[in-house]
Amino acid sequence: MPLTRVVTLKGRTDEEKAQISEIVLQTIVDKLHVPENDRFLIVEELERNHFLFDPNCLDIARSDGFLLIQITLNADRSPEMKKEFYAGLAERLHRQAGIRTEDVFINLIEVTKENWSYGNGLAPFIV
Repeated sequence: MPLTRVVTLKGRTDEEKAQISEIVLQTIVDKLHVPENDRFLIVEELERNHFLFDPNCLDIARSDGFLLIQITLNADRSPEMKKEFYAGLAERLHRQAGIRTEDVFINLIEVTKENWSYGNGLAPFIV
């Protein structure tokens, strides 16, 4: 049940944002084993003065092509699965959308299932 945010600097075309969104969502399905129809994604475009990031943190050279990808999801994936997801997403974004792997920042926020309501005020995972 992930909720995904992709933050980028303003300036990408609608086609680029759609391609990035599809790559992110499909990689979540493929690598984190989320159902195909469980797609909730927000794309945010910010002006440079509202999107601050260190261009060299941990000796990784970042450019203005930087993407911040934050995914809130259920807590149950192994460290190995997460590593495979990080590498797979960075590689797909590079190969399919021309985004430098150095510019792909991924943050997973793990929650338990009772933290979700998909609508109607219902909590389907609280029994």
